Amino acid sequence: MKDYNKQIDEAVAAVRKNTKVVPEVGIILGTGLDALAEEIANPERVAYADVPHFPSGMVTTHRSEFVFGDIGGKSVVAMAGRFHAYQGYTMHEIALPVWVLARMGVKVLVVSNACGGMREDHSAGDLFVITDHINMLGDNPLAGLDDQTFGNLFLDMLDPYDIDLVELTRRVAGEEKVTVKEGVYVALKGPSLETRAEYAWLRTVGADVVGMSTVPEVIVARHNGMRCLGIAVITDRCVPDELEPVDIQKIIRTAQDAEPKITKVVKRVIEEMTV
Repeated sequence: MKDYNKQIDEAVAAVRKNTKVVPEVGIILGTGLDALAEEIANPERVAYADVPHFPSGMVTTHRSEFVFGDIGGKSVVAMAGRFHAYQGYTMHEIALPVWVLARMGVKVLVVSNACGGMREDHSAGDLFVITDHINMLGDNPLAGLDDQTFGNLFLDMLDPYDIDLVELTRRVAGEEKVTVKEGVYVALKGPSLETRAEYAWLRTVGADVVGMSTVPEVIVARHNGMRCLGIAVITDRCVPDELEPVDIQKIIRTAQDAEPKITKVVKRVIEEMTV
């Protein structure tokens, strides 16, 4: 995988030509959650189209750029747009931006997404803090890499999500009077949503919410020593006995309606976290 390592280096070099910011905190903005990028002071934008080896396609609900700048005295970079397995991208393509963040110096990764809530106490619009995950994408972004180039690939995933950051998020949400649920996120490839039987089975294996992203990015972040915080918006109830028809536009609207809450919480978490 020497070519992949070269691709990462070339992508990093291209980004560095367009910004002087050395980011401490990386933020991946999920579906409908772009508003946090507008909270970044002194923004410097780098379009994905200007970064070599980045995939060219993007979901229409995502922008396609890095936004560098400052939040609460910390240097940050937000990924306004991510890549997904359901678009046909490989794990290495999906993870490429996170490798770039790592080599630019990011120490903490805050990753957000829109997900379906499978518990009876979940409501559309609730925030959800991820404490663990289950990878059902059928692949891993470290598979096929050369350990002499990328280091130990047998990554310990005992604590993928940082306990201190989870505690901080709980406290901030409580102080802001924002309802936050927490638990296990399971990633499936998509793009179709799950059947009633699939939701029922996913609950039996320990999953609380389901989505189509996040896990590959967290694996690469942890491989690079980043501390990770996962925070999601529950956009639809996926309780097997209570399913109702849902469409992607409704999911996007729910995520957008929840933007003020997640922006308020994440902004304060970044301001108060220790990097």
